[in-house]
Parts: sequence; C-alpha cells; structure tokens
Amino acid sequence: MTRHLIAVDLDGTLLKDDKTISAANIAALQRARANGHEVVIATGRPFRHARKYYEQLGLTTPIVNFNGGLVHHPQDNHFEVQHHPIPLKTVQHILESVAETKTQNIVCEVTDHVYFQYDPVGIYEFYTDHALSVTTGDLRKVLMHEPTSLLIHAKGEHVDEIRSELSGIHAETVLNRQWVKPEFMVEVMRKGTSKAVGLAHIAHHLGIDSRQIVAFGDEENDLEMIEYAGHGVAMGNAIPALKHLANGTTKRNEDDGIAYYLRHVLGLA
Repeated sequence: MTRHLIAVDLDGTLLKDDKTISAANIAALQRARANGHEVVIATGRPFRHARKYYEQLGLTTPIVNFNGGLVHHPQDNHFEVQHHPIPLKTVQHILESVAETKTQNIVCEVTDHVYFQYDPVGIYEFYTDHALSVTTGDLRKVLMHEPTSLLIHAKGEHVDEIRSELSGIHAETVLNRQWVKPEFMVEVMRKGTSKAVGLAHIAHHLGIDSRQIVAFGDEENDLEMIEYAGHGVAMGNAIPALKHLANGTTKRNEDDGIAYYLRHVLGLA
C-alpha cells in the first residue's frame, strides 16, 4: 500500500458553513488513517482556533497554522517548529501607509497574542477567543514584536488600492491575499510563506513524497498547496482560479466533498 498524506483546509473545505465537521467527513478521514494514511490540517487559523477540530479528528500529526506562518506539532516537542513572522520594520511601514479612512480595523497576531488598532467588537471578538493577551491601541506604538500575521479589514472600495500598494512597495518582503467572507480582509504574510511550504516540511518529517500528497482547498490561500500536492482537489464551492489549478474538483463543503472524493474517486477511505 502506498502511504498518502491527506491535507485539509478548514473553513469552506472540511468545515460546513456552520463551522462543524460532518459525520461523513469524520468517518472518511478516520478510515483513511486506519488504512495507514496520514491526515494533516493546513489552515489560516491560529492553533487556538483549530485545536478543537484537531482533537475531534484524533490527529497525532503536525499542523500548519497561519497559512504556513507557523508549523508545529501539538504533541511532539522534538518536532522542528517553523515560525515565519513579518519583519517589524515592514509592518511599521505598512501601518504608516494604510490610512484610517481606508480601514475598518487592523489585527496583528504574534502567535496567540493579539493586537487591535481599534476595540475588538462584533466580528473581531472571534480573534480574542483563547488569546493569551489582547491589546488595543495605535499599533505603531504598542506592537513591539514581529507578528505572525497582519490582517487589514479594508473598506470595500479600498481593497484593490491597498493590495496594489502592498504588491508594489513591499513586494520583496511580504505577500498578501484577500478574503471576501465574512468581510473584505487583506491578509499580509511574510514573503515565501504558504501552506505548501508548511506541508513540505511536514511531508519530509513523515517521510512522504509530495507526489503522494492529496490536498483539499477552496480559497486563494490554498493555491500554492493545491499546486504543490501530487493531487490537489478543489471544493465545489472553491474560487475559479483554484478549480483551474486543481487536478480534480469534488462536491461542496456542505455536501461532504472530502468524504466523497476520498471514497469514490481515490479509494483511500
């Protein structure tokens, strides 16, 4: 039997829209593990917001958090941790250039320490959940450490302008991606950071060739991972660019797309 590494994104992929894992997806991933395959979560979430899914699946593997900004093993202190924060000087320059009139809020995460430009109310309260500390204030003054992730909640009409500036002035240092759900978020990460890089580190640790990686995703932050994997799969609800890049497309996240593909297309579960 050829041992595979099955990598799953969370939101919009493994998780249903109500942020739960369906019984069918749980059963399929458990069968895959019972058949000798490895299952890894690769998500943009910090570990504190992915832990319950990791534990629900009973995983014993490393995990990719912050879209590759942090790769670690929750159960093995000997695993070589990879942390790729954004240089503080670059963050300061970005904060100087993003005018208040263009943003709703700015969120910086230094692993599990969270910093807000403005008070975390409404949608921002999600980020404070299980945080080790929460600080609010002028980020140019209160942020003293290199952040793992910088999230700009842009006003809709300024998204393209902000992304264009980031891709121009700061292209050598950072990359940026856009979320459209639930709001217009521009995520800034250190250049060279991606789920693919994190997955490559884990695959090497587990002794699995990239050709034996099966990866599932739906959004812009999954593009590198889907391209890197020997078999990249786009969810039925994925963005067009991901579907174009993928080796195959499965059903939507609401319709047990992971379980369907593993069982009926690949025969791994």
